[in-house]
Amino acid sequence: MKKVTLLLLLASITSFAQYNYGVSKEFPFGKANPKAPEQIKDYQAMIGICNCTSVSRKPDGSWAEPVDMTWTWKYILNGMAVQDETLKADGSHSGSIRQYIADSSRWYVHWYSSKTPSTTFPVWEGNKKEGKIVLYREQKAPNGMDGYYRLTFYDMNNTGYKWVGEWTDKEENIIYPTWKINCVRQKM
Repeated sequence: MKKVTLLLLLASITSFAQYNYGVSKEFPFGKANPKAPEQIKDYQAMIGICNCTSVSRKPDGSWAEPVDMTWTWKYILNGMAVQDETLKADGSHSGSIRQYIADSSRWYVHWYSSKTPSTTFPVWEGNKKEGKIVLYREQKAPNGMDGYYRLTFYDMNNTGYKWVGEWTDKEENIIYPTWKINCVRQKM
């Protein structure tokens, strides 16, 4: 009986030791795993909670009234990936799971939303360059022109960050912003 108890205790300690970088009392947003690709720190400035203002275009092309939201970021999968969640005052909520795949040298972002539940999550991909995180997903314009929906995080620092969603043509000569978010840090 003592041997079985000792084995169970050792198995328990071993299984918890593999989660040293997840969310904990000491690290409420987890921490980056040193074994993760160095790009895991691309989102470091966003980890924590920010109060944000979200504004998007209406069908007529004008900007809608701003919506308050909270954007929370944390390390998941024992510090090997990043997850974010938005809670919006208008009752819509969304989130993403972000993984950096070293073999392709890219971030892959799987997005989900309470307004548009899906059996298949849309995926954006991209990298951090020149101090911005830029992600792309192929998307046709309403007139059928080939292009991308481009997401850009910029002005990222300890006080907050900005985000913009834009449709662009394939050459990125035509750029049409459709959604903007400004965030102010509340808790790290």
